[in-house]
Amino acid sequence: MDAQSRRNIDCGQLRYPIELKQLRSAVLALSCGSFRRAADVLSVRHSALSRSVSQLEHVIGITLFERSTAGVRPTNEGERFLSRAKGALEQIDTLIWSAGAVSRCVSGQLSVGLCTSISNGNLREMLSDFSRRFPQIEMAAIERSPVGLNKCLRSKTVDVIIIPGRIRSSDFEFRSLWDERIFVSLPREHALAARQRICWSDLADQPILLSASEQGGDLQDMLKSRLLIWDNADNVQWHDASRPLINGLVKMGRGLSFVLESDIECVGSDVVYRELQDDAGHAEVAFHAHWLRENGNPALHGFVKLLSERYPSLSSGD
Repeated sequence: MDAQSRRNIDCGQLRYPIELKQLRSAVLALSCGSFRRAADVLSVRHSALSRSVSQLEHVIGITLFERSTAGVRPTNEGERFLSRAKGALEQIDTLIWSAGAVSRCVSGQLSVGLCTSISNGNLREMLSDFSRRFPQIEMAAIERSPVGLNKCLRSKTVDVIIIPGRIRSSDFEFRSLWDERIFVSLPREHALAARQRICWSDLADQPILLSASEQGGDLQDMLKSRLLIWDNADNVQWHDASRPLINGLVKMGRGLSFVLESDIECVGSDVVYRELQDDAGHAEVAFHAHWLRENGNPALHGFVKLLSERYPSLSSGD
C-alpha cells in the first residue's frame, strides 16, 4: 500500500465506499479457500464474485489474495484485514438482528404502572401471559395511586397504566379490560362480619377509613358519592397512609374500609372482607389500560396487541 492510500484510509477518505457484499465475498473466499466455492455458496457467478473482491482491493489499496489455479491464499495484509472485516460483519449482523428483534417486539423494555396487587386475578394472568410471549422484554412495574399514575404517564415515566376507572383525555388511548368487585374490609370481631354481603345502608354511622393518596381516582370518587347518598360522608376519615397501613387501622378496630377483589390476599389474617352490594347487585369497578398516543415503543405495541386479544369485544379509542 502506498503512503497516500494509507493516509486516505487513516483519515476515512476512501475514493469509493466499501459495500457489505464486497466484504462478505472476500471473507467467504478466505473461509472457502477458493473464489469458485465461495461463489457456489452465495449462488452467484464466479466472475461476479472475483470482480467484487477486485473492486474491494482497489478501494482499500491492498492485495487481499494471491491467485493461482489451485485457489486463493491471503496475503499477510489481506489476512489481517479480512480478520478484522469478519469481526465487523458479525457486529453488523448482530446490530441488524437486534433492531429487527425490537421491531418484532421480541426484545426491549416496557414500564407498567399499577395500583393494585398482582398476587392473583386478571392482572397477574395478563402480565404472566405477556412475559411468556415476550421473554426477552424487560418489564418494570411502578406502583402509584391512580392520580399518581396519571402524572407518570403524562411525564412518560411509564409506557402504560392499568387503573380502575377511565381517564378522559385526547392525549391517551385506552382499552377497557375487566370488572372487579368491591369488598368491605372490617375487623373479624365486627358485628357486620357475620354477614356474607354488606349493603351501603349497613355502613350508616360506621367510620370509613380511606387513603388520602388515592383521592381523585374514579374508584374513590364513586365511593365518596355513594357514601354521600347514604348520608355517611361525614364519617369518612382520610389518612395519609398506604393500603397496608389502612388495613392495620381496620385491624385495630378504628373503622371499615374498602378493598378490590384483586387485593383481598393483602388484607391480612385478622381482617375479613365481605362483598359490597348496591341496587344492581354486587358493587364493582371497571379497569382500563391507558397509554400515550405518541408512544412508539414496539414493546408497548406488543402489549396492546395482547390486550386486544384478551379483551376483543371491549372498546378501545379516545
